[in-house]
Amino acid sequence: MSERKKMFICSPFRGDMEGNARKAAGYCRTAWEKGVLPIAPHLLFPQFLNEGIEAERQAGLAMGLELLLCCDGVWVFGEATEGMASEIAFAVEHGIEVRFVEPESVEGGSGHGAGAGADASDGE
Repeated sequence: MSERKKMFICSPFRGDMEGNARKAAGYCRTAWEKGVLPIAPHLLFPQFLNEGIEAERQAGLAMGLELLLCCDGVWVFGEATEGMASEIAFAVEHGIEVRFVEPESVEGGSGHGAGAGADASDGE
C-alpha cells in the first residue's frame, strides 16, 4: 500500500457553520477523489470543542496547526478568513506548499460526487 499525500483542507467555518461544514465535507471528498488524504480539523474539532468559547476556539486552531505540520500541502477553498489566513501564513513559514482552489470547481462542495472538475492536484 502506497502512502497517500496528506492535504490540509483550509476553508471558511465561522458564520454559516452548518453550510460551511457541508462545503468542507465536499472539499474533502474532492481531495479523496484526487487520491490524497484530506485533513480538515474544522470538521473534527467542533465535535468536542465549543467554537463560541474563545479559549476552546484558540485550542482548536492551535491543534489544527499541529496537524498542518504533518501535511504535504494545503488546499485553500474560498476567501480567506482570519483563521484561514493564520493557517496559510503558518504553512508558508514552514515551507508547506499552498494551493488556492476555486470552490466553484468543486460543484459548491455539495457532498457525494462533488469535485469531479476540481482544479486541485496532488502535486506529483
